[in-house]
Amino acid sequence: MAMQDTLRALADPTRRSILKLLKGGSLSAGEIADHFDITGAAISRHLSVLRDADLIRDRREGKFIYYELNASVLEEIMLFLTDLKGDKT
Repeated sequence: MAMQDTLRALADPTRRSILKLLKGGSLSAGEIADHFDITGAAISRHLSVLRDADLIRDRREGKFIYYELNASVLEEIMLFLTDLKGDKT
């Protein structure tokens, strides 16, 4: 089920864009929202889906929550896809 949640989370272009932003380092929800023309509630929902799929992690610093990429889950997906593709050498 975890793989299914991950692939479902990756299917959305806004969530993929959020992951690309987080590739550069951790950001608060407000900093992430500044890059999109959607409501804060929509950003919050996207972040929740990404967190539930374990693609991002969050940490609280004072009154702010910062989000960062969880590269280990992405590596697992890449290994799965590489294995699925097979080695043609």
